[in-house]
Amino acid sequence: MERLDALGKVSEEPDRLTRQFASPAMREANELVGSWMKEAGMTVRQDAIGNLIGHYPGATPEAKILLLGSHLDTVRNAGKYDGPLGVVLAIAAVEQLQGKRLPFAIEVVGFADEEGVRYQSTYLGSRALAGNFDENILSRPDANDITLAEAIKQFGGNPDKIKDCKIAAENYLGYIEAHIEQGPLLEKHDHAVGVVTAIAGQTRAKVTFTGKAGHAGTTPMDLRQDALCLAAEYILAVEIFAKKTTGLVATVGQIHTDPNVSNVIPGSVMLTLDIRHQDDLTRMKSAVALGHLAEVIAERRKLATSWQTVQETASVPCSPKLSALLHQAATKHQDRVPDLLSGAGHDAAVLGKIMPAAMLFVRCKDGLSHHPDESITGADAATALAVLNEFIALLIEQK
Repeated sequence: MERLDALGKVSEEPDRLTRQFASPAMREANELVGSWMKEAGMTVRQDAIGNLIGHYPGATPEAKILLLGSHLDTVRNAGKYDGPLGVVLAIAAVEQLQGKRLPFAIEVVGFADEEGVRYQSTYLGSRALAGNFDENILSRPDANDITLAEAIKQFGGNPDKIKDCKIAAENYLGYIEAHIEQGPLLEKHDHAVGVVTAIAGQTRAKVTFTGKAGHAGTTPMDLRQDALCLAAEYILAVEIFAKKTTGLVATVGQIHTDPNVSNVIPGSVMLTLDIRHQDDLTRMKSAVALGHLAEVIAERRKLATSWQTVQETASVPCSPKLSALLHQAATKHQDRVPDLLSGAGHDAAVLGKIMPAAMLFVRCKDGLSHHPDESITGADAATALAVLNEFIALLIEQK
């Protein structure tokens, strides 16, 4: 908890926690976390994109590797547990081995970017490690017109060597990520930890409604083509639809109106729609239905609409074998261990496509995350560490 407090002070802004990809604050964070890795008996390196990797050797050079970790970047005005908790817990688990050599090696990774704040592209770090990094985005600029490639160079990485970050998945036993739940269920049922069954798939879309701008004082109500009124009706219809579909969440997070003037009827509105479900077929059918719903409302109001799918991410089931071991480990420290769905994305979703992956969720106060009031207790962190230690012991027995 002291280490998480220390890491929570490493920020690029003086009055709040913000740690973006390839920033000076990320360099400081890597140096600090790297020092803890070394204290735990690991050799430390930073790869071409900026992932921090600590290696704890196994009993033999050819031993396979258990990968543990999470991300070290944050959102703007963040809490200090989302991401770093999984890295610090992993280091503590290695530290408690006290130099004992296992039938497998352990690597702890602090991913360089999971949140995607600086370049609007999530999982830069884990995608590089998994070998599916999209090099086409290297020319993408940030808000200060610094391209991704330039940022990597400034950070000490090498954009021309990102392909070399790819790991040989066949050499790994799997990936385990401990993470705060970012939801209310563990707290609601008074559980310190839970085991994740799957990471939900996601559809992101831009929905545009086009009407006709007009004078707010002279255009009669029955002659208006108000795009914002259409958008308002649609937003509420999205909420009603999602509530009727078990497990579905749908969110309108951004609205842009034009001309966005107080005395002009809005002529057009663009809104974002985020749709998530653990079953991809349900999610995709819901997206189609919500697209059709926009057309129906627009037609009734005699306005136009268009739909643009921005991102499609498939759901990722967690490894049944590793999840069962996590569950077995957790039952030694908690009477009942719930199975949970992750509605948020995680690096485990990327690693889970190339190797077995599992996740341990840790209770957070009020289910709050991506907020400076994000909070966990030392007791729950201790339980999570005990579960990781027990998981490693069970894995040793299987070897």
